Amino acid sequence: MSAALRLSAVSKHYGEREALRAVSFDVGAGEVVAIVGPNGAGKTTLLSILAGTLEPSSGTVEAPGGTVRLGWAPQQTALYSKLSVTENLRLFAELEKLDDPPAAVERMLVQTGLDERRDERVGRLSGGNRQRVNVAIGLIANPPLLALDEPSASLDPAQRARLWEFILARAGEGTAVIFSTHNPAEAQRYARRVIVLEEGELLFDGTPGALLATGGATAEGDLEDALIELLKGRESP
Repeated sequence: MSAALRLSAVSKHYGEREALRAVSFDVGAGEVVAIVGPNGAGKTTLLSILAGTLEPSSGTVEAPGGTVRLGWAPQQTALYSKLSVTENLRLFAELEKLDDPPAAVERMLVQTGLDERRDERVGRLSGGNRQRVNVAIGLIANPPLLALDEPSASLDPAQRARLWEFILARAGEGTAVIFSTHNPAEAQRYARRVIVLEEGELLFDGTPGALLATGGATAEGDLEDALIELLKGRESP
């Protein structure tokens, strides 16, 4: 599996506080990677560095060909509520300087299942549909990697399932996906790999099954319990 992204010893300092401490990992094409950890672990800082909205204090973020092409869907959607779904997508397609913005908009409307809502104002959409527009904007330039910060926060189970159906379909076509979540069950269900951060440090990088095994659980176990045990082990003298 070829690497879509490679982080090497990425650190971020805010004065004397270390938000990230020498974090290194690769993300492969088509891979779905969950970033989990307690509040303040560095999840959003890490994703913001990947998205280019923050600069690392040290370390490198690299991609094949030397240019990191990444779609970014932050938790707080950057949508224009008075514009329609189509108008929002068209605006961002033009900002990306795509060769054929109308074609890109049509493609995303179909792929996200929002074609029937193309003329609705974004401000009138449900939370789930707004999040689908948010993810569609991240993907409109067809990037090889998509970064999502808490993509299903505040969504009900049906909305969450529809969103993940779309995201996993893109991963099946080769788009790498890296997402943060406070919900270990979401990581267990959808991610191929789980990365655990705590106080800016990478504690674990492996499959959900491997994380379960660290606590002696089987593949049918509860990832939240395994995560709690891992963090407790760090606190032990």
